[in-house]
This record gives sequence, C-alpha cells and structure tokens, in this order.
Amino acid sequence: MSVQITAADVNKLRQQTGAGMMDCKKALVEANGDFEAAVDYLRKKGAKVAASRQDRDSNEGVVIAKATADGKRGVVIELNCETDFVAKNADFVALANKFTDLAIDKNPASLEELLSLDIDGQKVSDIIVENTGKIGEKIGISKFETISGEKVIPYIHGNYRLGVLVALNQAVTGAEEAGKDVAMQIAAMNPVALDKGDVDATTIERETEIAKEQIRAEGKPEEMVEKIAAGKLNKFYKDSTLLNQEFVKDSSKDVRKFLNDTAAGLTVTSFKRVQLGA
Repeated sequence: MSVQITAADVNKLRQQTGAGMMDCKKALVEANGDFEAAVDYLRKKGAKVAASRQDRDSNEGVVIAKATADGKRGVVIELNCETDFVAKNADFVALANKFTDLAIDKNPASLEELLSLDIDGQKVSDIIVENTGKIGEKIGISKFETISGEKVIPYIHGNYRLGVLVALNQAVTGAEEAGKDVAMQIAAMNPVALDKGDVDATTIERETEIAKEQIRAEGKPEEMVEKIAAGKLNKFYKDSTLLNQEFVKDSSKDVRKFLNDTAAGLTVTSFKRVQLGA
C-alpha cells in the first residue's frame, strides 16, 4: 500500500532541501513518505548529477573578496556555475559568501584544505555536490587566494565578476580610501606585477624579443636595437607594473607617488586579482 504524498509534504521537503518540486515529490514517493530517506535520496541524486556534469563548462559564477575584522588578512574566492541565471541567484551568492566567511574564519592554507573544512558538520566538498544536485548545474570553487599585511583592503567589481585584494604596509589614516583607489586601479589596469623587480624573467624575455622584432621591422640599424628595446621595456614596466602605472584618478603622478602623498612611506606589499572565467 502506497503512502499518500500531499502538496504540503512536497513543499516541506522543498523548503528543507531547496530541491525542485518534482524532485521532492519523486523522492517522497521513492522513500514511501519517509522524510529522512527522501533527503538521502535527493543527496544521492545530487551526487549523481555532480558526476554526470563533470564534462560541462562552468565559466559563470561569482567572485567574493573579504578581509578579516582586523584588516590583517584577505581572501578572494571564485565560485563557478554554468549559467548567468544561476550566478545572479541570491542563494548562489549567499553560498559563495558562506565559503568565503569560512576561509576568513579558519584560514585554510590551500583550496584543498578549504574543501575539507566543515560547515555545520558537513564538508565544503559535500555541500558543493549537494548544491549541484539542487541547482542542476555543475558548480565548484575554481580559485582561492589569500594575502596578509598591515592593512588589507578587499574590492569587488562589476556585480561579483572581479575581486581584488590589496595589502598595504601601514594601517594609517587614509589607508582604507587609498587602498580602495588602488584596488580599483588593479581591477581596471590589470598589472602583471607589483614593481619592476617582480616581473618574471620569461615575461621580460618575451617583451624584449617583441620589442626587438618591432624595431627591426621599422628598419632601424642593428646597433640601435638594444638601446631602443631597453626603452620599450621601461615603457612596459610603466604600463604594466602597479607602482609605476600612471594613477587613473590623477595622471600627474604614478601609483607609488599617490600612496606616498597619502602617507609618507605608504606602499603596496602585495595584491591579488581574480577575474571570473579568466
């Protein structure tokens, strides 16, 4: 004899699990009206959905950046899904915030460590699988970055599509506002490194070779190539390293001078920039 499944039962399970109405009805039928068994059924279904969607692209999602209450450490996380529709859902954004808050609280050293942490007795990795089942899309954390410093400022740009963390060497008056301006600069200008000495050798070699080929293509004599290439490399440093970039809000100074004008010796010690899908 089958148990009668009412609309109220279905709605109760839906409220409890967040799964779709038809999925909840099927789960209750399969579980013969047993709520706990129905929840287990849905979780198992979620696991199956997660496995079956591993080949799907999940390039949409949200980027969340936050700092600890004392401003000494920051975290930025990218939580992905398959569609923009899901990315804009308040529950999905809340889930990303929950993972970021956990990282702020527990300070995991890596993404793997974050995925193994518990929220209310459930591992982050299991919560992701469960929500894959609820949402019906492949979801996952693709990026996890953290920095620390005397003053860390988080910034989220473009409706959760880009997150920036900036670490300053001093927590002085004006540092918060200046850090936010620098974070906006990083979002807009996408510097490759903090300063000249931080650019990796491969990038320098590539930029130098490109410059030399351009110079030769212009018909310049070979004895001038090295000198002109060095000038082009300096231009690259000015355009592509944060402290040497022209400050977007005031083109009369670079970022280094802007910070020093805010407070003597104020500078950036590190930064992270995470762009959705990049």
